[in-house]
Amino acid sequence: MTDSRIAPCLQAVTEAAQQNKLSAGAVENITRWLTSPQYADYTDSICQLIEKRDFEELDRLFWEVIAFGTGGRRGPMADFGSATINPRTIAESAHGLATYLKQSGEQKNGKAVVTCDSRNRSKEFSRLTASVLAAHGLHVYYFEQARSTPELSFAVRHLECDIGVMITASHNPPSDNGFKAYWNTGGQVLPPHDKGIVDSVYNAVDIPQVDFDQAVQAGKIELIGSEIDAAYHQAVLNMSLSGNRNLNAIYTPLHGVGETACYAILKQAGFEGIEILESQREPNGNFPNVDQQMPNPERVEVFREGIARAKETGASVILASDPDADRLGVCVRDRAGEFVHLTGNQIGTLIVDHILRNRDAAGTLSEKHFVVETLVTTPLIAELARSYQLRVVDDLLVGFKYIGEAIDKYGPEYFVFGAEESLGFLAGTYARDKDAGIASLYLSEAAADLQSEGKSLLDRLDEIYQQHGYFLEGQVSKVCTGSSGKAQIDELMSTFRNDPPTELAGLSLASVRDYGQNEKRELPKNSPTEKIPQPCGNLLFFDSEPGPLSIHIAVRPSGTEPKIKFYLFVRQAVESVELETVKEQAARTYDQLKQELLAWIESKLGNE
Repeated sequence: MTDSRIAPCLQAVTEAAQQNKLSAGAVENITRWLTSPQYADYTDSICQLIEKRDFEELDRLFWEVIAFGTGGRRGPMADFGSATINPRTIAESAHGLATYLKQSGEQKNGKAVVTCDSRNRSKEFSRLTASVLAAHGLHVYYFEQARSTPELSFAVRHLECDIGVMITASHNPPSDNGFKAYWNTGGQVLPPHDKGIVDSVYNAVDIPQVDFDQAVQAGKIELIGSEIDAAYHQAVLNMSLSGNRNLNAIYTPLHGVGETACYAILKQAGFEGIEILESQREPNGNFPNVDQQMPNPERVEVFREGIARAKETGASVILASDPDADRLGVCVRDRAGEFVHLTGNQIGTLIVDHILRNRDAAGTLSEKHFVVETLVTTPLIAELARSYQLRVVDDLLVGFKYIGEAIDKYGPEYFVFGAEESLGFLAGTYARDKDAGIASLYLSEAAADLQSEGKSLLDRLDEIYQQHGYFLEGQVSKVCTGSSGKAQIDELMSTFRNDPPTELAGLSLASVRDYGQNEKRELPKNSPTEKIPQPCGNLLFFDSEPGPLSIHIAVRPSGTEPKIKFYLFVRQAVESVELETVKEQAARTYDQLKQELLAWIESKLGNE
């Protein structure tokens, strides 16, 4: 493209910025893409948008350089743009990962492994990733067919790779995709590596790339599949804690790759009574038979077809994994014949209870063994672990990569279970990322064991509540998209930090733990009282005074989606009060807490 066309385009961008039609980030990134030789293939398309004065679209495409968050890089797909997932940003991601690996001094075997889930363009992006990594001289193992995220984590360790890449956007809508980077532990990339990779991505100019098919013929890219499947499945099956397999249940992969993980494992384990849901079986990136095409098993709506089928077959449990099969959602039939959608906190509680009861009976637990959870996960998991005299690691930021890091830090041989409230669970040392495969095995075993005693998973939850108190948790989010959305999220975080609420649901908030400034402050004065050494991240945690009834609120911006998230916790003692009465009281407190928090947020937004 000639300078005679680029110059007026740059001038139009400047004028649009002056008229507040483009964000500062978009101006910077559009300018870079128009003037840097490596983006020459895209200048014509960018100029067409500028000449059409489509600044809204330009801002959407360029408002940021899409960054690594708690789950790697994730966002809307497009043909170009620094803020989207497209061939250039995928190639830059692979190039940056390989470049940083060489610079880090941690390259050992010169090997990488790549796979993808069933999303639109996932195969295209995974082949491109493999081609770039191979061009950097790495021997690339490439799964011929789509596979799960936990199997990718397993494969990094099993094949002794330096790095791994999973192309997925987890449970996001069909418009999205992403790039998850894994280090040699099999865990997602952690600081400082993530920043180093982003720096290498941003500095990418000419990106080497080999022809995929020629690289396969030359042995630079090695196709893999069934042999790794078998090893991964066996690693999960080796973790079995019970031989009871009598369970009538439904499993759905929600059009993802879960059949290769969860369902294959359950069938090999001998759960012949678990049926796969045919209407959501086919891997399909459009998720056609999922409510609103949003395949997130945290949403009860995705279970609609599963519930209908369960009522036909008499199934008592419904399991659902997200498209890359690292998260597991569950619905359970109650005594009235209706299905109850469990939260991630409840699922984690039931799984850890199953593990601890069986391992305690087998004598395979000691005071050295430990359970790991993030700060926003239910304290009930920690309560259960401590009741067995286990160590608890519960001071982690959101993101399963921190659980993976803790496994290696505190000793894999003593690791019992890791959980995060967003349906992420892991046991065993075969992987370092959450796995719906092991979660589905343990949850099915727990349900079968309880069924043999005439009980359900819901009955067992009530028994746990009777012993440890009632815990009710949930979350709400505020979606804030684009450059203006980021500014709104930043403003809200600043308001919560500097002018916080001091009373909600009739209870005074006594303190706030600020992990961004690493200090605890007393409320209502908001004055510092003590330092918090670790962890360090943009998370605020508000606590009421301890007592028979207590509330807690966590606030954080999402690392993978354009949201600010609010985690709500209500804890109420049971003691001599009927459990159903306690549940009703806690529900009223939770609803009041949610309503008053949202009202407080809207009042602050209204003052901006």
